[in-house]
Amino acid sequence: MVTAAMVKELRERTGAGMMDCKKALAETAGDMEKAIEYLREKGLAAAAKKSGRIAAEGLVLAKVASSNKKAVLLEVNCETDFVAKTDQFKAFVDEVADIILHKNPANVEELLQVKNDTGTVSELLTEKVAKIGENISIRRFISFETSDGFVEAYVHGVGRIGVLVELSGNADNIQEVGKDVAMQVAASKPEYALRDQVPADTIEKEKEILKVQAMNEGKPENIAEKIVIGRIEKYYKENCLVEQPFIKDPDITVQQMLDQKQVKVSRFARFEMGEGLQKKENDLAAEVAAMQKKC
Repeated sequence: MVTAAMVKELRERTGAGMMDCKKALAETAGDMEKAIEYLREKGLAAAAKKSGRIAAEGLVLAKVASSNKKAVLLEVNCETDFVAKTDQFKAFVDEVADIILHKNPANVEELLQVKNDTGTVSELLTEKVAKIGENISIRRFISFETSDGFVEAYVHGVGRIGVLVELSGNADNIQEVGKDVAMQVAASKPEYALRDQVPADTIEKEKEILKVQAMNEGKPENIAEKIVIGRIEKYYKENCLVEQPFIKDPDITVQQMLDQKQVKVSRFARFEMGEGLQKKENDLAAEVAAMQKKC
């Protein structure tokens, strides 16, 4: 009988995925050493060794269903920009996006256990790592689905930035408007779509900071409080999508453009490839110095 403790031990010894370890133990009647050999033979243990490498390159892909009622935004990372540009890696990212679009997993953990014609996504990922020779990580995704709205997407810079937007309205050119709004989000990096979506505690914290700033400038407290009101308005204009100047016509706001087109924006998502990930940088001088110390 394969126990959870056995799976845990095998995973720690090989670095292979949990489901792969469970399968290896089942195939080898619980023999730990044979299970390790099984994983090595399948290329799974070798692939797992790569999982310790930093994967901070990759692609952001947006995929929209033909009905424009559903879409997915996905980020998959690899180690080098060279691999990110290969057809094999691009095809893998596209396949994963298709699976998300049609199988509706709630998160990456669920996605990895989704089965397709050749096995689970986790198995597919392991296979690609072995073939490509780099660590690959399905980092994150988000899905939009609407019954009475419209979803549009935009990808900038060959997979560097991706955006989804959900809109509503009866305009004939809603697809064009959606593309413009998505480009706005890509370029201007708003935090929220609408003013009322900003959490109250975020505004209170911002007010506290702005008040301290004003008082540090030598303003009396009662004057500082009035200054905060004006600066909070500036915060909204910088961080709320509909209050930003429209990139195609800075004389009007995004909201004014939407009003002209009789379209409303409900929400958006923006992924920038590798944001928040630390890239490994080789310091040749430090390496040489370290070698000299050992001599």
